[in-house]
Amino acid sequence: MLLTTAYCPPLSWFALAARDFTLSGDRVIPSEVVLEARENYRKQSYRTRCRIAAAGGVETLSVPIVHEAPKMPILSVKIDYSTPWLIRSQRAIDSAYRTSAWFDYYRDSLYEVMESGEESLFEYNLSLIKYFLSKTGIACNIRLSEDFETDAPDDFRYSIDPKKPDTVLRDLGMEKPYFQVFSGKYGFRENLSVMDLLFNEGPDSLSWLKAL
Repeated sequence: MLLTTAYCPPLSWFALAARDFTLSGDRVIPSEVVLEARENYRKQSYRTRCRIAAAGGVETLSVPIVHEAPKMPILSVKIDYSTPWLIRSQRAIDSAYRTSAWFDYYRDSLYEVMESGEESLFEYNLSLIKYFLSKTGIACNIRLSEDFETDAPDDFRYSIDPKKPDTVLRDLGMEKPYFQVFSGKYGFRENLSVMDLLFNEGPDSLSWLKAL
């Protein structure tokens, strides 16, 4: 399965990553994900943004990057630490999830990853992806693409985009709610960052992702 990098990815990304993961009483079969490492950076995408459920509605958090050229290979994109974006993001996360059931349990370990100071956007995202895979209980082998493929099988690189309809959860039969802090005010908000599921459902996140 071919996916792009993403910052605290949406649930559609994680649903795909979990799709082929098999867990039974006597064995675990990991899913296999190839991360697109040969593309050029695409702005206004999940590569640098994620969506959370805040008190005022859905809020977008973003990672600023250093714009060194009109076209930048994704592996060369650097994070811009000249503004306090990380502090602002963490304050937004605190405000949105401090009353959720599992926030205190995961907060410090998540923020440790977020505060790594990693220069590379790709490596920063990869660290967060591995964190969420571990905490949700998804066994997944990740490798990087060696070439840019134009006709790859099982290609979901352009299926998950904040600027166009995302049908992944519907296609997988996973359009289903879970508890959200502000659902009484706004109703259920679909396809937010995986952190929304983790903070609200904790260890039960895997049951939601795999219908266990």
